[in-house]
Amino acid sequence: MEQYVKVGNIKVAPVLLEFINQEGIPGSNLNQEQFWTDFEKLVYDLSPKNKKLLARRDEIQTKINSWHRKNKEIDFAEYKSFLREIGYLEPEGEDFHITTEGVDDEIAFQAGPQLVVPVDNARYAINASNARWGSLYNALYGTDAIGEKGGAYREGSYNEVRGGEVISFAKDFLDQVTPLNGHSHKDAVKYAVVDGKLAVTLKNGKITSLVEESKLVGHQGEFEKPSAILLKNNGLHFEIQIDRSHTIGKMDRAGVKDILMEATLTTIMDCEDSVAAVDADDKVLVYRNWLGLMRGDLNVTFKKENKMITRTLNPDRLYSAPDGEEFTLPGRSLMFVRNVGHLMTTNAVMDANGEEIPEGIMDTVMTSLLAKHSLMGNGEYYNSSKGSVYIVKPKMHGSEEVAFANELFDRVEDMLGLQRNTLKIGVMDEERRTSLNLKACIRQVKERVAFINTGFLDRTGDEIHTSMEAGPMILKNHMKGSMWLQGYEKSNVQVGLTTGFQGRAQIGKGMWAIPDMMAEMLTQKIGHVKAGANTAWVPSPTAATLHALHYHQVDVKKVQDVLKKNPVNLRDDMLNIPLSQNLEWSQQEIQQELDNNAQGILGYVVRWIDQGIGCSKVPDINNVGLMEDRATLRISSQHMANWLHHGICTKEQVLETLQRMAKVVDEQNTGDSAYQYITGNFDNSVSFQAACELVFQGYDQPNGYTEPILHRRRIEAKKIRNNNK
Repeated sequence: MEQYVKVGNIKVAPVLLEFINQEGIPGSNLNQEQFWTDFEKLVYDLSPKNKKLLARRDEIQTKINSWHRKNKEIDFAEYKSFLREIGYLEPEGEDFHITTEGVDDEIAFQAGPQLVVPVDNARYAINASNARWGSLYNALYGTDAIGEKGGAYREGSYNEVRGGEVISFAKDFLDQVTPLNGHSHKDAVKYAVVDGKLAVTLKNGKITSLVEESKLVGHQGEFEKPSAILLKNNGLHFEIQIDRSHTIGKMDRAGVKDILMEATLTTIMDCEDSVAAVDADDKVLVYRNWLGLMRGDLNVTFKKENKMITRTLNPDRLYSAPDGEEFTLPGRSLMFVRNVGHLMTTNAVMDANGEEIPEGIMDTVMTSLLAKHSLMGNGEYYNSSKGSVYIVKPKMHGSEEVAFANELFDRVEDMLGLQRNTLKIGVMDEERRTSLNLKACIRQVKERVAFINTGFLDRTGDEIHTSMEAGPMILKNHMKGSMWLQGYEKSNVQVGLTTGFQGRAQIGKGMWAIPDMMAEMLTQKIGHVKAGANTAWVPSPTAATLHALHYHQVDVKKVQDVLKKNPVNLRDDMLNIPLSQNLEWSQQEIQQELDNNAQGILGYVVRWIDQGIGCSKVPDINNVGLMEDRATLRISSQHMANWLHHGICTKEQVLETLQRMAKVVDEQNTGDSAYQYITGNFDNSVSFQAACELVFQGYDQPNGYTEPILHRRRIEAKKIRNNNK
């Protein structure tokens, strides 16, 4: 079979061509021949612009490197003047408000958790979509959110002591957000809906009601004997589920078996950082799963505890309002799709000159085409009730690149027969040039922007690479306390509010990266809500259920109303480079930092290269599981490259560290039958060589990105595997 099929003047991988022609285009009201003609024209017109923007990145980085080499002592005023001169710092321009229309309530008005999930994993994608609703009892019982004092142990069969702690926690939650007049939910023996109000019978025989009667919005079952009471607080729903025959319900005075939380309002189905898609076969898997999500027919069958389980998308939830009228709530989270950025090209399609085309252009066309099936009602469910498609665009540098994305979206809408601004954009604020010029970036997409989000991990990698020549960076775990980061996190919210995001778009915060530490998350992640963000990333459906508690505790709209009154310009804080002022680290401190970075790099890279896993829970040097993706890899590799460049360590020391940490990573993966051991095979291990490249060639990588090395090495590993079959 031919490697490529010629379509017009471009060449398309057969697996991609077959998928688009047989599954993507049918039912889209598009002509197959015209689609490929338009696609070729779009590639021909926009690829040169894409290349020019990448060349501009390199030009700016070269100038910044040169300036720092000449200015070892940084005069702040001169530094800012220089950045303006080279176009790195852009004029903010006049004030404006975004005018985005047709945005779903989950984005514009509700505030709640957000999941990011690799869309190449159908099981994870379905789980994430279904995480719109989650069991509070299960989330508390199965995690460290509830301690183990007094015999409340998690292990083993059901522990009534622990169950009691869970129920007590849940009743305290009810008292906090939906209090009863003069009494506690712990005193309830019966819930009913009487004359459109919640009637709660107490253990003393009296009947009480909600302090705020409007918080009752519906129920399931009979008025006098409901199976669920639907309540609403701060725009988020939850159910008191009642079943006196249930194992838990039997032990509760009121027969309450669970609290079902509305949790994951939105999910980003990711084609980028959390996947390892390096060729046409990989891309088709990504696209096919996205199509299944858009049509609502994606399913997966797998074995769990010796049983075969088929998982599908949840249906909507049906309720009766207090007046008896029926209504539904979505059973699934609203889905975004994250395309790749402007940097990478793909061998799935070759242009007329025999060159790979920009992968970001292909992603926008294909994911939009497939999303059109939802807009046209070609499946059981609509994703967007407002007829929008939500595309997150990552890793853009400055307003010119955002303007290019807007032009691309315009062209794709025209190509697919979609009304202008059907395609909504999410702008990831994760590169320094975008952070500093966020207002100018938003202006370029003010009619279609629906989301901005801080990405601490990539943002730190870019911070290190941009100022690589300025000097050695502070310890990696000190970055969160640095001035630039504090300014960055506040500025993202501030700019979003001053440009009119409230009631029109999401302002997001980054990931809680430790999925096994839910007690700590409950303590810390409420800070994202108090900062005025109406969404934030969590690593699992369970974490989403627990993080939802924060949005009940804090009214985000009220926080935003206060922040809008006191806008602050934080550009100067963000320009504060996190250089170490004390280079008198001991050899032990230096080695600890190198060990930490090297172990993290290897632990992630071995799975990416050898198994094609783009995101997973990887044990760190202390065996604490951390959610790792390319963004965390970018920090670690750039930090080591920075210290190597400034002589804090030597190449020999780094190589010895990588080899020693390889043994640690091997031991941590002992139970993985698919794992390929590194120790003793350094010269032939593709993953080990990739890890070395990421550090030793880190200085020369475009903006410090890891994708070029990872993609090349993953393709190499796949070829070796295929040749050995």
